[in-house]
Amino acid sequence: MAQPGDTLLVEAANHDRRWLLLVLNAALATTAGLLLPAALASTVDMALAGRYDPSTVLWLVSMVSIEVVGDAIGVVLAAAITAKVTAWLRHRVAAHLLGLGHPSPFAAGDAVSRVTGDSAIAGGVSVILIVLTVTVLSSVGAVVALALMDWRLAAVFLLSVPLATLLVRTHMRLTADDVATYQTVSGDLSARLLDAVAGLRTIAASGTAEQESERVLRPLPTLAAAGIGMWRTQAKMIWRAGLLLPAVELAVLTAAGFGVVAGRLSIGDLLATLGYVALGMGIVGQLPMLTTFARTRASATRLVEVLDTPLPHRDAPGPPANPGDLELHDVSLDGALHDVHLRIPAGTFTAVVGRSGAGKSALASIIGGLSTPDSGEVRRDGTVGYAFERPALLGATVGEAIRYGADAGKRRVRAACVAAQVHDVVVRLPDGYDTPMADTPLSGGEAQRLGLARALARDPDVLVLDDATASLDMVTEATVDKAIEAALPGRTKVVVTHRAATARRADLVVWLVDGRVRATGSHEALWLDPGYRAVFTGGDA
Repeated sequence: MAQPGDTLLVEAANHDRRWLLLVLNAALATTAGLLLPAALASTVDMALAGRYDPSTVLWLVSMVSIEVVGDAIGVVLAAAITAKVTAWLRHRVAAHLLGLGHPSPFAAGDAVSRVTGDSAIAGGVSVILIVLTVTVLSSVGAVVALALMDWRLAAVFLLSVPLATLLVRTHMRLTADDVATYQTVSGDLSARLLDAVAGLRTIAASGTAEQESERVLRPLPTLAAAGIGMWRTQAKMIWRAGLLLPAVELAVLTAAGFGVVAGRLSIGDLLATLGYVALGMGIVGQLPMLTTFARTRASATRLVEVLDTPLPHRDAPGPPANPGDLELHDVSLDGALHDVHLRIPAGTFTAVVGRSGAGKSALASIIGGLSTPDSGEVRRDGTVGYAFERPALLGATVGEAIRYGADAGKRRVRAACVAAQVHDVVVRLPDGYDTPMADTPLSGGEAQRLGLARALARDPDVLVLDDATASLDMVTEATVDKAIEAALPGRTKVVVTHRAATARRADLVVWLVDGRVRATGSHEALWLDPGYRAVFTGGDA
């Protein structure tokens, strides 16, 4: 039965055309393997006859050599193809996940599981299909070889085909559901674990480690049941196959023995018969590979779930009159924002304030282009630099982390760090800007300032700071503000803040309440409203 991921597997199999070389190599190795029992039979008959024929020995040695070399080449080609296809799948799925924006319909841990685990499993589809195809062709070739030796041998062997086919079909049918469940629950477990790791300090501080462990491990019984079911099915099929193979060998060898008595076959042919029976029953020996193929299809289905998720509709409205202008018209976002209408002129320092849950980060995400509104229109022009409260600093070194996503040279990176008041921290590191990020201990404030420097290095027309200076004291924050103004004069700056001092320095304050713009204006004018004062004092509105 076709599954949603089968089309993706076909694309993946065709992505690296070196599978043609793998097929050619497999064909040569399989041909040598099919000829090997006959060559061995000729050599044995030659030895029993007491004569020596160099060509017979050379034939045997050649077949052995071709098969051994072919197997070695096959291993190298298979690894290279799998690696390339896996990388292609990961790039495609990761790009789509990024295109979905924030918030993603896929939990972070589940997304990581799909990009890493499922892509790696699905990436082996070419090799798996070739192995299974070659095994089937080898089995057919073995039956033909038996028929050429004595049609009675082939007839006896073919009596086992219905049983072997039943074994394979039963295995695939019983394994499919358990494999799909295993893959899905693995993703859920990864999502829960990643959430727990991200919140370790909170969990420890709140004393909820036991409850959190229970929550993370809750899917384990389902995962264990699926795994046990999968391996129980495989064990059952293996012992059945283990009984079938010697039974078929015994039946065919008995028929071959009568052939030797009747003079139709030689002693060497008897030995060749044993080899061809083993080759003919090869598909039964590939039951573990069939389990792997079932996992490949299940993983591809999980990847297709991501790729088939529609990307947010992105309108392309005309840009504002000036780079740095921002306009929002009746913007709504997933319950976080409702009918927001806002205009921020170029060069304005705007503070976004409100109680927790008011929609401040959602508005910053919309302004910065990280999220697409469910309805309404956002008009912006120019580049956007974005800094977060807890930045993810990506890059091998400190310098690479700052220039990440920006075409910035060393001079601009240094200037950005100076403006973010973090240059002195960086130069004290063992290798300065070349210090590996893994060897760079950072406080919360230092990490925030590096994230801010990364945003400044883009030389943006619009700078969005989502609580990006929350870990700084007010004096340092004011110093950073002045340095940013000096480094990026006349740029639009939108700052999400909970500090009255920051709002006081702003040209415009946007006050949010329950996802709606309650009021806009200067801090001094809004301060006359008790509800606005309560945002900073914590009192009742």
